[in-house]
Formats: sequence, structure tokens, C-alpha cells
Amino acid sequence: MTSPILTDSFFASLESSTLNLADSETLPPECYTDADFYEFEKEALFNHEWLCVGRVEQVANPGDYFTTKIIGEPLVIAKDRAGEIRAMSSVCQHRAMLVAEGAGNTRGFVCPYHHWTYDLDGRLVGAPAMDKTCNFDRKKFSLPALKVEIWQGFIFVNFDAEAAPLAPRLTVVEEAIANYDLASAELADTITGSFAWNWKVMFENNNDGYHASKLHQGPLHDFIPSNLAVFPDAAAEDAGFLRFNGALHKDPSFNPTQKAILPIFPKLTDEDRTRVTFANMPPTLSLVMTPDLVIYLILRADGAETMEQDTGVLVAPGAKKDPAFSHKLEAIMNSAAKIIAQDMHVDELVQVGLRSRFAVRGRYSWQEGAQGQFNQWLVARYRKAWDRLKGPKKPVKLAAANG
Repeated sequence: MTSPILTDSFFASLESSTLNLADSETLPPECYTDADFYEFEKEALFNHEWLCVGRVEQVANPGDYFTTKIIGEPLVIAKDRAGEIRAMSSVCQHRAMLVAEGAGNTRGFVCPYHHWTYDLDGRLVGAPAMDKTCNFDRKKFSLPALKVEIWQGFIFVNFDAEAAPLAPRLTVVEEAIANYDLASAELADTITGSFAWNWKVMFENNNDGYHASKLHQGPLHDFIPSNLAVFPDAAAEDAGFLRFNGALHKDPSFNPTQKAILPIFPKLTDEDRTRVTFANMPPTLSLVMTPDLVIYLILRADGAETMEQDTGVLVAPGAKKDPAFSHKLEAIMNSAAKIIAQDMHVDELVQVGLRSRFAVRGRYSWQEGAQGQFNQWLVARYRKAWDRLKGPKKPVKLAAANG
């Protein structure tokens, strides 16, 4: 690492972002803008953490697949003939052509360039005209595989073959959202967008309780005011953290009525139904949970100042059977779109501000408790990766004394 900012002093300065919120300050602007820091961050976070890529409903049947990309790596997610969900590189092991695009159902993956053919589990099963190639062994040319874990119906992958399981580090989050029973929820819609800002800008906005009553003031959002935000404690080993935002009435929902218009998730308690729950699993997944709808956001970094995001909608089992379902969902999503547009405008301009010579390390309000937890999650991993990458200190070589 030779970047001028990747130094011991820079990483030592990050500790001030992990203090108690009343004493803490924001991360340095370079963490959101610097290309070398992004390259470091890929190793510190994305190469070893569990990354959400989608929902099991997207690969419901054998042969179903979809493609995605994160930190520049094109991936294909598929259900094989035995019913196991696989995550693989979609890069052909011959000349690097992608073997899959989009989504669909297939018997296998055929590289369109030279027709090397891969089974649904990634094994190379066909390689035309390779009979004269010396010592060619198909078994050595399978699509590289990633670890897979399913949590609450979400598909997580990990580039690190030695990574510890995810679920044991999400017990606090899982207990808090258990009554939504997301594994049984129904997928209603998904969209994907590309954005010109750092992934952390988006993730922090998703976490932030402070801006709710300021940026989003008005009838589409004012039923969950910022002063009713609560941030449960998160332990250092946790892989996720929470924000509960109390509501001014039961069954709040983002639509002009401010109240649920779709069926309520059936297992919710009265406590669940008088708040909006925000669950965050960095670096890729955020959940916005109202009693009648869950919006999930899958953040996919692809540069220091660029990212993509998959946005999905989950509803209670059976909700889609209502003849008026599409109209009710449209009412919610039209309202949500107005709120999201406000967030997107802020994200864009925050990224502009972070590039300025006048950008400073700011201070936090108590209503930004999730930001403090996010910083603690980040800095612990930055510190560990920096210590690993810089290697042991080299001994100082003293000049021989004269005489």
C-alpha cells in the first residue's frame, strides 16, 4: 500500500469515529472519495464479509439463475438440479467471456464465445476442440465458487472460503425482526439503479434517524418523527444493528393515509405495529420494515464514488391475492418514491461536498446512533486489515560506528 493517505497516522485518526456518540466525529472525507482507500476497503471488507446478493425467490426452481456484480466481480447465482443454491464467478475459465447475463432458467451455462459449457454447479462439462491441448483437465477449469449462506430468505455470499458463518452474529437482529418471518414473505417487486456516490453515503442515509423530520417533513413521513428514534446496543462481534422509530399511531405505512393498506405481517405484536424498524447488515443489506411492507436495499459498491443498488419489496404471505394489490402497492411506492428522491438528491450533493477542500470531520447528534455503530463496525475491520497488509515492522538498520 503506497497511497499517501494509507498510513499509520491516518488509521490511528479513525479511532475518534468509534468513541461514544457524544464525543465521536465522522470519518475523514477521503474514506468516501479516495480511489486508493476504496482498493484497501475491498480487501478490508468486501473480500471477507458476507455480501447479500438477492432473495431465494429469484432462484425458486432448479435451473433458475440471476446475475449480479459487486466490487467489479460478475457473479451468477443459480439453483442446481439437487436444489442447492450456488454462487459462482460468471467468468469463463477459457478467455474470460461472461457465461451468463440477466436472469432466467437454463440447463447449464454456455459461453457464447467458444461454447465452453458449465453445469449448474459450475463444473466444466464441455470444451470443444480441446482434444489436442496437452494436459488439459476439465476438472481444473470449473467456475470459481463462493460460499453461500441463506438468512431470512436472503442469499449471502462470501469470497473468503474460510469465513465464519453469518447467522450466529445476527442473533440480535434476527430476534428483533423475527415476527416479520421474512423467510416466508413474498417478493413483490425489484428494481436496480446506478448512482454516483460512495456506498457508505447511501448506507449512512439508510441508517439515519436525524434527517427524518427535517428532509422528509410532511404528511408522507411525519408520523415517525426523529425524536422517537431508538438505537439498541450492538456488540463488537455483531454483524448487524438496528434502529427502531416509534410511530404516532398504530400500523404506520408510507402512503397518503399514513396507515397500512396491505395485509399486516400476521405474527407482528402490538409493539412491532407501533414502530418502523430499520435493520442494517453492512456492507450490503438494509431493511426498512413497516407493518404491511418491507423494503430491502442491496448496496453493491463498484468504485470509490459509484455504486449500484437493488431495491426489493416484500409483503405478507397471501397479500398478492387481493384483486386491488397492485393499486395499493402503487400507492405505497409512489409515496416512497417521493421520499427516496429526497434521499437521492442529498446523497448526490453529499458526495460533491465530500470532495471539497472545506469538508471536515463533523460531530453527531444523538439521533445518529446508528452511524456510531456503523463506524465501530467499519473501523474495527479497517484496523485489522491495515495491520495485516502493512506487515511486520522492519528493523531499523544502524550505520556501523567509525573507528
